[in-house]
Amino acid sequence: SSAVQDQLRDVCQVQATALAFAAILRDGSVIAWGSSDHGGDSSSVQGQLRSVQKLQAARNAFAAIREDGSVVAWGDPENGGDCSGVQDQLRRVKQVQATLYAFAAILDDGSVVTWGNPAHGGDSSAVKGQLKNVQQVQATSLAFAAVLKDGSVVTWGNHTAGGYLPEGQHLFL
Repeated sequence: SSAVQDQLRDVCQVQATALAFAAILRDGSVIAWGSSDHGGDSSSVQGQLRSVQKLQAARNAFAAIREDGSVVAWGDPENGGDCSGVQDQLRRVKQVQATLYAFAAILDDGSVVTWGNPAHGGDSSAVKGQLKNVQQVQATSLAFAAVLKDGSVVTWGNHTAGGYLPEGQHLFL
């Protein structure tokens, strides 16, 4: 961190990918360092990294939730570092969770928006109709599970990592 050491003052939160760190400063700005292939270079989005409230990290990318509920992502574009394909949907985000290669955001209306590697949770289209009234999202390394208000669970992502429930089978907690 020697290259950014003088900027690391009033740090509120630090997150880490496999080979990089990102820190939120008290003023809501973000400082990143480490491998640029793993999110250590945030220069392409630095102007958007204002009023940041929370950070989440995947293996190669970061996602920042801003005060207005929007999201900024950077790092490996194929594995979560590019959310431009869903940017217009990323409004009023409450929480972001990550697998190794994808992100899932819970919006304030209980819906979920995903991006990143489709095979590892970045594509939730097969279960999109079920992702309503989501209370919580958790992740394995390659799959997501969403807990709904009624106590049922919806999964997606890599089936060997927990991302699949057989058709017609519902898990209730």
